[in-house]
Amino acid sequence: MRRSEWLLIAYFAYAGVLAQFLPVRPPVPVITLALNLTIIAGFALVAYADSLRRRRFLSILRDWYPAPLMLLAYREMGWFAPAHHSYQLENVWVAWDKVLLNTWGLKPAIEWLGPVLPSVLEISYSLVYTIPSFGLAMLYVYHRRSQVDRFLVIFLLGILTAYALFPCFPSEPPRTVFPGEDFPGVDTVFRRFNWWLLGGYGIHTSVFPSAHVAGAFSAAFGMLRLLGERKWVGRLLLALAVLIATATVYGRYHYAADAAAGLGISLLACGLGVIFQPPECRPEPSRRGG
Repeated sequence: MRRSEWLLIAYFAYAGVLAQFLPVRPPVPVITLALNLTIIAGFALVAYADSLRRRRFLSILRDWYPAPLMLLAYREMGWFAPAHHSYQLENVWVAWDKVLLNTWGLKPAIEWLGPVLPSVLEISYSLVYTIPSFGLAMLYVYHRRSQVDRFLVIFLLGILTAYALFPCFPSEPPRTVFPGEDFPGVDTVFRRFNWWLLGGYGIHTSVFPSAHVAGAFSAAFGMLRLLGERKWVGRLLLALAVLIATATVYGRYHYAADAAAGLGISLLACGLGVIFQPPECRPEPSRRGG
């Protein structure tokens, strides 16, 4: 079993157990447990088949199999949304945002060139969903497929940690809790697309920490480490991660506290990914003749 697969198994086991204790609708605990046990069994089946057949197709399937499960992991946390939010956390976080956006001038700075930078931010926010596939594709393109599991470990540690913390910090995004307050002064078609997407597919469990930010920075740090000879890939993802983090606050998708926590999680994910990598994957220390 790959380490990235063990991470997903641990997450779905955690979600299945958590569903039994949270105050959710009666069908949710049973459905969550049954679904997650099926997912775990699927991992075991694919890994067993790959160990027997050693077919390239099965190996490649295991590279890409986590991708749709990331979306499922996110949607599943939506089943744990509380019936009501107290908005205690949101009232604290929005005060910090007002300082950042208005007192420190982030909002007018972004809108100084009219729709140019707001459009770039909204497009970047939309691209967050393509990041894991882009990272995997780059490893294939540059013949570093052997690093796929290591990349997935860092990326999954980032987003799954964020998802796992959602029930601990029940909250709603500023765009719904404080409608009209500190909204962008520039409206673009890209912004309307993101609002439509989140309106139909967003969850109402929590916005803290930001999984968008955690995933974007985790992917960037992973690529910088694993594809160091092609630095443009990691640098591009790092620039995109900065734009995404800015867009989450400016677009009122998240509070600045969510973005900061997401960045912190990505740093932790990168560190753990390095610490727990298999010994054979670690760079050998340089040897100097003496």
